[in-house]
Amino acid sequence: MASVTTISAGSGKNEDSGINHWMSRVVKELGHLREDVNPDTVHDVRVAVRRCRSVAEVMEEVDPDAGWGEMQKIGRKLFRSLGALRDLQVMKEWVKTLGHKNDAIRAKLEAVFDKEETELREAALKDAAKFDAKAWKKLERVLQRRTRLIRAGSPAAECIALERYEEAKERHARALRGEKPKAWHKLRIGLKHFRYATENLLPEHSAAWGENLKRVQYLLGEIHDLDVLAERVKQTAEEEQSESRKAWEALLQKERHERMQTYRRLTLGKTSLWREWRDGLPHGKKLEAATSALLRATARAMGRRSKNATLDARIARRLFESVARSKTGAVFAEAEMRKLFLAASRLYGQSAPDDGESSRKAARKFLKKMTLPPGWAGEEWEVVLAAIRYARGSEPRAKDKDFGRLSTPQQEKVRGLAGVLRLARALRKCGVTSCVGLKVEKSAEALIVNAPNLEDTEDAAVQLAAGKHLLESQLDRPLIVKSVPKKDNLFTLPARKDEPERASAAASD
Repeated sequence: MASVTTISAGSGKNEDSGINHWMSRVVKELGHLREDVNPDTVHDVRVAVRRCRSVAEVMEEVDPDAGWGEMQKIGRKLFRSLGALRDLQVMKEWVKTLGHKNDAIRAKLEAVFDKEETELREAALKDAAKFDAKAWKKLERVLQRRTRLIRAGSPAAECIALERYEEAKERHARALRGEKPKAWHKLRIGLKHFRYATENLLPEHSAAWGENLKRVQYLLGEIHDLDVLAERVKQTAEEEQSESRKAWEALLQKERHERMQTYRRLTLGKTSLWREWRDGLPHGKKLEAATSALLRATARAMGRRSKNATLDARIARRLFESVARSKTGAVFAEAEMRKLFLAASRLYGQSAPDDGESSRKAARKFLKKMTLPPGWAGEEWEVVLAAIRYARGSEPRAKDKDFGRLSTPQQEKVRGLAGVLRLARALRKCGVTSCVGLKVEKSAEALIVNAPNLEDTEDAAVQLAAGKHLLESQLDRPLIVKSVPKKDNLFTLPARKDEPERASAAASD
């Protein structure tokens, strides 16, 4: 039985050297593969391609750039053909290790595997020859810049690693409920994603956890290998004597059970590796900051907002805080509203590369497919997306497909958030260019919005009436928008000894 040993925290250098390193490595290793298709070269090419794909899978969550999907597409066929070849080569190693030299089942398996290996080797070489190295190198230059959106070791990077952790931990819980091969295979994939996210994004964490992550992944990999080999024995040895076949089945089950027990010892109890990994990732306030950082990175990845959209968001944040302080409207008193509003205002007005549809619609489509940030519920994210959707255009109606399926509390939140964004947009279009002097005051029967330099025209009045309607109806209280003089933000410079004190006007924003 495999023994369990304690692995201390390492301090080695992070293996990942960036997307440009691994994309260049793919081209280099392909040259070796074309010269000699041996297990080592197959493994090396596949590792390099997989590293690139793991970065793409992470970045696609926050970056709508089409280059990530294009990279996956270029390497997909090669990756799959090499995977099939590598799996077969691993099966051959297992058969050689576990079977006796004169064993009939071993001989039969080796004959079948030798024939299949020849076919798979030819297919791999064919796919390697078709690999578009020119397009790959062109993408390398583009994607290397895109990876800067998520800085290694940053709160946003921690947030992505935590997403991968939670996905893998959930699969861990499902696998432990039984011994079904499918559940354990999914756990292996989930842990692999967590390990690669850590190596790519959190080099210090990887240095401390790397050896244990590799060990656990190796155990799960061997369990998967044994499951695959058991199925191959069943298919290949149907005509063999039952005693020989049962001996193989018992041996494979014994080897599998030993590795599962080792995994359980490493990952259960007070010294669980899962607990160690979770303790090293954000909690509480740090988690909120990490989630916020990830949303900011997503906003940056979607492109620079227009000046108008940026100003709309800035005015909306001032309005939201003022309305919340006025304690008007039960929905604004809810603790989660600020979190939802900050996300909506940050992503409001963003665009994304379009494929025949509007850039804003493409942006909403991308956000809808995003993996939920840690600490977020699906219902909360639906509110944010709906608030962005109804920040302009027609007001939300019960008969609208997306709005109508929301619960009543969700609809109230959407109306409140979208109402603030719509009023902010109307104020900007009516001449408000600064938040200085902008505030909301509560009177007995209304909310009074003091807006600096608001235009006093008939067109502005029409614009404001439409812009404030949704928020008015949600608060069930009139909104009176008043123009006030723009206040200069003054500060006093310290007087020099040889001249009198003087004042200087600072920028208002």
